[in-house]
Amino acid sequence: MKEKIYSKVLLILQFTIVLLLLIANDSFFSNLVSMFIFTLGTLFGIYTLCFNRIGNFNIAPEIKQNSKFIKTGPYKYIRHPMYFSLFLMIGGVILTEIDILNIVFYFSLIIVLYLKAKKEEKLWSEKLEEYVEYKKHTKMFIPFVF
Repeated sequence: MKEKIYSKVLLILQFTIVLLLLIANDSFFSNLVSMFIFTLGTLFGIYTLCFNRIGNFNIAPEIKQNSKFIKTGPYKYIRHPMYFSLFLMIGGVILTEIDILNIVFYFSLIIVLYLKAKKEEKLWSEKLEEYVEYKKHTKMFIPFVF
């Protein structure tokens, strides 16, 4: 039960931070660099979904019943490409106006997504020995870096 509550808290924090950043930076559509980075993140997210069927995709840090382990496409290089996509999108949003509040919220989002990723990885590692090996050959969020 505590694990489900933890998952829900992380999910609520994620969406709250994203919403606050979007509200605080409503003019990001007027900045070409911001829009370009946001669009790159969006396109990368769509590309990722081409490899991860919607029925397999889960926004909560839980493993759906009958979910499939994917290691093709962007998953060949990073374990959490949808989080990378969100990092790009929100990074584009905060570039509109770099201030302390945006930076604090952005790093808070990174922490929340890191905690979600660690929880997911723990569950996958318990479920599949293959996932433990997969972690040794892929980065968590940024291809070839981290």
